[in-house]
Formats: sequence, C-alpha cells, structure tokens
Amino acid sequence: MTFDPETLNYNADGLLPVIAQEAETGEVLMLAWMNAQAVARTLETGRVTYWSRSRGQFWVKGETSGHVQELVELRIDCDRDCLLVLVRQTGPACHTNRHVCFYTAVRDGAEVELMAPEA
Repeated sequence: MTFDPETLNYNADGLLPVIAQEAETGEVLMLAWMNAQAVARTLETGRVTYWSRSRGQFWVKGETSGHVQELVELRIDCDRDCLLVLVRQTGPACHTNRHVCFYTAVRDGAEVELMAPEA
C-alpha cells in the first residue's frame, strides 16, 4: 500500500502534531507540527521538515543551527492525526540549546529544571 500524506487527519489549520524521538535511546526530544507538504518533504529528503506556525513557513530542523534530525522512520498513530518521527539527532533538539524540549518537571507543586543549556 502506497502512503499518501493527504490521507492523514489534519486539524482545521491543515496541521498535525509530530513527536520527535531519538531512534536509538527512545528519548522524547520535542513536539512540532507538519502539514502534508512537510510530511512529503521529510520522506523525500530524509531531513525532518516541520511547519513553523509562528513564521508561517517550512522549517528544516538543523538548517540554521546544524542540529539536524535525520529521519530513521515515520510512524502514524491509530487515528491518523499524530505522527512519531524516529530520528538521529545531532546536537540539542531544543531551540533553548538543551538536549530535549521537555526539560522542566513539576514535582511537589513546583517547577524543577532538569537540565541546563549545552555549552
């Protein structure tokens, strides 16, 4: 069965959430958004391409920072409205220069920073 990005269930803005996970360790790196063209570009190039909601344009992860996400596998959830991209991450995944975007925990009612930015 041939995959067609148009068969996914996008929201009213034509987007769906994408979870990026380190392929080798299983660590959850970040969440971003894709439209059908970003899905197609990711599959064509092997470089994970997101849709930047704030800039209104495509965003190839690592294009300016060098913190590249190389696609290992793209997975579709059961409702076809969310994607999981298994990647090989080069450098930090977060724009704050942290390894992951999920660097704050809530413990005993307080926010706790789990990691500092990389040097």
